[in-house]
Amino acid sequence: MSLQCGIIGITNVGKSTLFNCMSNTKVEITNFAFSSNKSNLAVMNVPDNRLQELEKIQPTEKLIPTTVEIVDIPGLTKGANQGEGVGNKFLGDIRNTDALIHVLRCFDDENLPHVDESVDPVRDIETIDFELQVQDLESVEKKIIRLGKLVKIGDKDAKQGIEVLKRVKEHLESMQNARDYELSETDKKVLDDIFLLTAKPVIYVCNVDDASAISGNAYVEKVKESLNDQNTEVLVIAGKLEAEIADLEDLEDRVEFLSDAGLTEPGVNKLIRSAYSLLNLMSFFTVGPKEIRAWTIKKGMTAPQAAGVIHSDLERGFIRAEVMKYNDYIEIGSEAKVKDAGKFHVEGKNYIVDDGDLLNIRFNV
Repeated sequence: MSLQCGIIGITNVGKSTLFNCMSNTKVEITNFAFSSNKSNLAVMNVPDNRLQELEKIQPTEKLIPTTVEIVDIPGLTKGANQGEGVGNKFLGDIRNTDALIHVLRCFDDENLPHVDESVDPVRDIETIDFELQVQDLESVEKKIIRLGKLVKIGDKDAKQGIEVLKRVKEHLESMQNARDYELSETDKKVLDDIFLLTAKPVIYVCNVDDASAISGNAYVEKVKESLNDQNTEVLVIAGKLEAEIADLEDLEDRVEFLSDAGLTEPGVNKLIRSAYSLLNLMSFFTVGPKEIRAWTIKKGMTAPQAAGVIHSDLERGFIRAEVMKYNDYIEIGSEAKVKDAGKFHVEGKNYIVDDGDLLNIRFNV
């Protein structure tokens, strides 16, 4: 399921550091603005402790986690929409993503100059938002012109579309993001083909110093206050600390390092899971002696659609799904015991798969 989450932010905020911590695709890190001239893509395993718990009940040859695609997009700055820095190219890269991770610098470091000469994450949010809003305005205005030509030949739908676009245009001109403007499902279809940058769902990552990894700092509090009225998630991660953890190959060394830092797991694990959820994705499991595997589906998918993720033949010849809930399976201890407890379900084509369901698909082709 090729959905992508893009990491964005101004230059020198630690985006590439976090990207390197999450993936095996290492990218160059420097203290210079505009040092990168391309975006980097990595397919990352989604940390899921449920796989290990399932293996305790059903021994297996291998565990296969689900994955998510993350794109590290080089830093933007003021004037990106006019080609400043590496400008328009990376705005185009953002357009190709489905959701955004906005990394904010929330630490002081005299050896790492800020492109605007002072650390202010709220200002940095406004900088990026403005650049994306300007680009969105251009897209909206172009479509208004296109639909205007159709109105002249009597296209009533085009006339209605222009009304929707004008309202969105006014919203953007007031320096607001498209994601914060409520539209009906019908009205949203008017915007589908222009892929507005500020319509994409976003989570914010406050990149802090090591000492602030647990409780954050004053910069983080300002970010949370500024985003208080938005339906978004704010994560606190110490990028430098995460990089040191990622460099440790021995698992026991990692556990000890995390414990010393007061953490139970690397912060980037939570970030990957949040990115997965932000893309409106979830997992179901298939369990057997050969493999225990997590499969990626969109939230709201039916059992036949989930079966199709495994193989198209399973969706085409779908008969039924045998379903166990993850918690039931873990608590009761085996498939046979789940059946005895009356919690083994046989579901048809209209069943909506829940996160963590254990599925066995019956089919005939």
